[in-house]
Amino acid sequence: MCHVIVTCRSMLWTLLSIVVAFAELIAFMSADWLVGKAKPGRFEDLDNRTGGSMEPYRPTLGIYGRCTRIPHMQSSMPDTLCGPYAETFSEIASGFWQATAIFLAVGIVILCAVAFVSVFTMCIQSIMKKSIFNVCGLLQGIAGLFLILGLILYPAGWGCQKAISYCGPYASAYKLGDCSLGWAFYTAIGGTVLTFICAVFSAQAEIATSSDKVQEEIEEGKSLICLL
Repeated sequence: MCHVIVTCRSMLWTLLSIVVAFAELIAFMSADWLVGKAKPGRFEDLDNRTGGSMEPYRPTLGIYGRCTRIPHMQSSMPDTLCGPYAETFSEIASGFWQATAIFLAVGIVILCAVAFVSVFTMCIQSIMKKSIFNVCGLLQGIAGLFLILGLILYPAGWGCQKAISYCGPYASAYKLGDCSLGWAFYTAIGGTVLTFICAVFSAQAEIATSSDKVQEEIEEGKSLICLL
């Protein structure tokens, strides 16, 4: 008989697991890892012709994507063009960024798998006599290690030609030059921290769903068990 067990701690762990997976996925796909130096010169002539005043634009660069502006001939406002600059894995600007992409991708795949499984923990609490919460917590810890490795290697690629074209000649490994870090990098860091929090909190979810109160509810024949 399937017992649906819902507790505050198990639901919180499930929600955090889903949020972490989506946060890391969005950060990985974003082009806002590096914010390049301001480039006002490309559109000065366009501003003079239209009489407009355009703020300097700062292009952004991701692990495999970028966002930049191109002038629009029929409008006073330029278009922002975002997309991958690398069509194949080998075209990623730096070997360090290639390694970062691999480590982050592996970590994200694990997190997405855990997030998917976490939805079913309300009904399934064990696999082959092992707690599904403990298994998922272990996987989240492993995913966190992959994410840390990726984030550590990422700044080592700031000295590649692609990064220098955005950040100026003073950019080098672990030195930003004229660039600044974008929201995607901070999101990836925050997601990594939450990943380890989820890994630790999975133990609390296991305790909550196997408590004496839950066992009493099961012995009373209830199939839906909700506890604070």
